Amino acid sequence: MKRMWKWAVGGVAAMSVAAAMAQGWPAKPVTIVVAYPAGGDTDALARVFAERLQARLGQPVLVENKPGASGIIGSGYVAKAAPDGYTLLMAPNTFAMAQLVLKTAPSAAYDVRNGFTPIIQVGAQPLFIAAGPGTQARTLKEAMEESKKSELAYGSPGSGSPMHVLGEMFNKATGANFRHVPYRGVAPVLTDVAGGHVPLTWMTYGPVEPYLADGKMRLLGVAQAERTPLAPQVPTLAELGYKGVEVSAWNGLYGPKGMPPEVVSRLNAQINEIMRQPEVTAKMKMLGVLPVGGPPETLTKTTIADLERFTRVVKELNITAD
Repeated sequence: MKRMWKWAVGGVAAMSVAAAMAQGWPAKPVTIVVAYPAGGDTDALARVFAERLQARLGQPVLVENKPGASGIIGSGYVAKAAPDGYTLLMAPNTFAMAQLVLKTAPSAAYDVRNGFTPIIQVGAQPLFIAAGPGTQARTLKEAMEESKKSELAYGSPGSGSPMHVLGEMFNKATGANFRHVPYRGVAPVLTDVAGGHVPLTWMTYGPVEPYLADGKMRLLGVAQAERTPLAPQVPTLAELGYKGVEVSAWNGLYGPKGMPPEVVSRLNAQINEIMRQPEVTAKMKMLGVLPVGGPPETLTKTTIADLERFTRVVKELNITAD
């Protein structure tokens, strides 16, 4: 009985300490980890929210890039951090997919389902197939015909990214001969596609948009059920005759498992409010991101749905890292 009493007292004391810490949060700078190099849309999105959170929280909110292994290094770092609300992760849905594809997961591997505290789904992003000067194709049909004569390559931000999985789904569904070329992040992909070194890419809208006006890149199709308001002139893959190939990207804010509910609630409320600001909505649109928001459960459902769907897809198509 004495031992049980000690355990009970210890548990209450720990809960009291956690509650006190949550009430005083934040008492020092908060870091948002981005598991990819600077210059990509996830990095830019994290900085939009970091700037505004800093003003609201009264403490510095820093963005720290920890790239490597298709995001696994940075995500694993956050999974192992103290769950005190001072280390967070802004992640695209590669977070839920990368470990399914890499043949050998690094030591920083993490548990998607149980290793994090979901805070908020920030946005959703349609995925496009875009062409650069490395191909003369002006339509997806022309690109398909060109690939029959000689192999065409497509760049992605990394193995296990939604762009990689989408590219392999498209190949399987259509018989296309598009070879995957993985990069470390978005920026180097666009540099090579716009420079004519890689003909194609599957990509979100924001990073591609600056290359459209001068014709360095062109959008051939969008991989979702309906046309997107970001680029309403671009037909869906289904409209072009390629049905059953639909993959979207998204971004979410997570913390380590076991974060104080009070801190999660405060962060969720603050970011929901930030997303309602017209200038933030406009910046997100420039990045090709459509706001989502809502409670943490929305991000939980989205994460698990992607994990379960792409566990099946990766296995069925035998998608692995190149």
